[in-house]
Amino acid sequence: MVPQWRVGPVVLPVHGVFVGLGVLVAALVFTAEARRRGAVNDQSLVAVTGALVGGAIGTRLSGWAEHVDLRLNRTLLQAWEFGSRSILGGLLGAYLGVLIAKRIGGYTGKTGDLFAPAVALGMAVGRIGCHLTEAPGRPTGLPWGVHAPVTTPKCPGCLTGAAMHPSFLYEIGFQLATFVVLLWLRSRVPHPGELFVLYVAGYAVFRFFVEFTRANETVWLSLTRPQWFLLPSLLLIAVRLGYGYRRGYYDIVLKRQAVP
Repeated sequence: MVPQWRVGPVVLPVHGVFVGLGVLVAALVFTAEARRRGAVNDQSLVAVTGALVGGAIGTRLSGWAEHVDLRLNRTLLQAWEFGSRSILGGLLGAYLGVLIAKRIGGYTGKTGDLFAPAVALGMAVGRIGCHLTEAPGRPTGLPWGVHAPVTTPKCPGCLTGAAMHPSFLYEIGFQLATFVVLLWLRSRVPHPGELFVLYVAGYAVFRFFVEFTRANETVWLSLTRPQWFLLPSLLLIAVRLGYGYRRGYYDIVLKRQAVP
């Protein structure tokens, strides 16, 4: 059963409430950052629209490719209606949505730096809903292990009363810390688009390793589906960071003298 809050005659899904709050917080941070940079214009609104539409589609369809044998997967319609909701799919969908919206609108400017701090803080808020409604993580003997109700879906540890990793709290802490770091970096990484690259790189590395504490099913070589999705992504990100390093995009942060 989906955890819900009742406010008078209105029933609100707990997870959905925090997802909505996360989107609202991200929109407010994006607007504030766009104003600070003098980038509040039709193009930035087009980018936001593309991110919202692409993110919604990516989130809802991300549970489609669960099996290598495509015949075993749901249809796209079934995945849309009943499939799992993946934040990685949402982020990928949002990124593609921005690219498509910018291409349609003929806008070639960089908008990633506006999204980076907004996404980080919005994710921190949205993950509160995950912590309150989903299986926390794998069993642990660490003193900060948490217990969840036996009614929590897909949570064998909840039935046995085992202490589990508070994996979503780990991510909330990461996203909040990243938001602060991004605010510090924004004047030290002046090249357009690099702030977003650094955020994606940091989150990809964090997410790969935090998966070892998550309750997600392992599919091959003790790795989960998100980890297999992230492995090739991490290789591409490493290449992209190397490109930025050689171009001197991070010289101020690294206190490295630019090569003439």
